[in-house]
Amino acid sequence: MVKRLMFEKPLGMRDTLPFFYRQKAKVRKQLSEEIIAHGYSFMDTPFLEYHETVGEVSATLDQQLFKLLDQQGHTLVLRPDMTAPIARVAASQLKNSEFPLRLAYDGPVFRAQQTEGGKPAQFEQVGTELIGDHSSFGDAEVIALLVDSLKKAGLDDFVITVGHIGYVKAFFSDLLEDDDETIDRLLEYLYRKNYVGFREAVKQLSIKHDKQQALLQLLSLRGGEEIFESSRSLARNQSCMQAVNDLKQLYRLLKQHGVEKYIQFDLNLISHMDYYTGILFEGYAPNLGALLCNGGRYDALLPSFQLNASATGFAIHVERLVEALNESEDNDERIGIIVDDDSFQRGMQKAKEYRKNGYSVLLQHVDQIPDVQSFKQELANTEDMTEAGGGQDE
Repeated sequence: MVKRLMFEKPLGMRDTLPFFYRQKAKVRKQLSEEIIAHGYSFMDTPFLEYHETVGEVSATLDQQLFKLLDQQGHTLVLRPDMTAPIARVAASQLKNSEFPLRLAYDGPVFRAQQTEGGKPAQFEQVGTELIGDHSSFGDAEVIALLVDSLKKAGLDDFVITVGHIGYVKAFFSDLLEDDDETIDRLLEYLYRKNYVGFREAVKQLSIKHDKQQALLQLLSLRGGEEIFESSRSLARNQSCMQAVNDLKQLYRLLKQHGVEKYIQFDLNLISHMDYYTGILFEGYAPNLGALLCNGGRYDALLPSFQLNASATGFAIHVERLVEALNESEDNDERIGIIVDDDSFQRGMQKAKEYRKNGYSVLLQHVDQIPDVQSFKQELANTEDMTEAGGGQDE
């Protein structure tokens, strides 16, 4: 009895078909060229990491980690992000290198999903890590590089929303007097962008009316540079004031980089990555319906690996960038050479000549083509060397 083959894939996994693969390769090349042009060096890390190191500091929920055991009984995880593994490398093999380090990466990450729901369990990220620069110049550099990289890939209609995790946390801590349970619940509403739920939760709190109003006013701190004044007025302590000053300094630098048209501010911005300590940002494109890219400052991560260094960086979701570009044309640039028995040798020679000049050439015997016309339409151009042809079809 022949066992039936199963066509289903593991939850959240996707096949990448040729057309989408070519689109990803094109985008990956353009992003990499821009990042390298800014002095960043690409590196890679293993797919598998120890759970007790990278797995625990990655800030990915434990139930989203793919876990397995090695032969020695150690718990391993498929890397859930690239930042934590690169932090591990920076704190070990690169700890004696000249800082700041400018590192870049391109590779898949893995996060388990409980339901199909359209969320991928494996996806590709291209990103950067600037390690050892604690200044606003570093924050501005990575955001400007993110903008330039997206533009180099062909995307011009997008927005980068910038916030500061220090403002939100200091604001909540002052108003809610370190009520961690309530603070975590409100942060979760902001992370989910459930502003209706946030308002309802605030109205149910047993706090003074003026504090309730202040919490509700936080939701208005979204927009352009005009929010700096209102965020300073709403600030409850010196930490909030410092966060606003950080944002103002960052915006001045971003204007010098010439990328201010892509920047908006949102002091409600929260990330699921809890290692962010200051500036953080997210990128969106019209009609995408999902996060395109994100990043920020994570000064608390490297000390977890015994390296006293600050860092900032970004990650671009490659598949979503391809979707945002919405290029419907197939970039199949292969040349097809159709041969029969008599023209096979000549076709072989012609294919070699094309390949020496950098072309991708498909040499195909006519007897194995079910529909010659359809075959020709699939390729950039074809050259029919059979007795019935002999010319080139554009």
